[in-house]
Amino acid sequence: QVHLVESGGGLVQAGGSLRLSCSASGVISGITTMGWYRQPPEKQRELVAAITTSGTLEYGDSVKGRFTISGDSSKNPVYLQMNSLKPEDTAVYYCAADVTEYVGWRLTTTRYWGQGTQVTVSS
Repeated sequence: QVHLVESGGGLVQAGGSLRLSCSASGVISGITTMGWYRQPPEKQRELVAAITTSGTLEYGDSVKGRFTISGDSSKNPVYLQMNSLKPEDTAVYYCAADVTEYVGWRLTTTRYWGQGTQVTVSS
């Protein structure tokens, strides 16, 4: 089991910046990827950014050049620096961790989610 706690959300004006952080606890040795997803009102959850333990980065098209995901070699905690925020960035932001672990005798990958943090960008 892995427990994720996000912090750093809030209200900001368009053009402003926020930094989100996500800390993992529990059996974290099996974490292979940590990422941020967001879910705008009445829309599906989408990838914002992800980072693997080997340092590979991935960003959603709408945030490239504006958001940066980072973390040390352990990727715990993981940060999401959000610059040049737009009203369309308004959403609940969720931290996620992909964990490779044994479930019984079988090696599986499980995605754990944090509780989410609200980011609201006013125009």
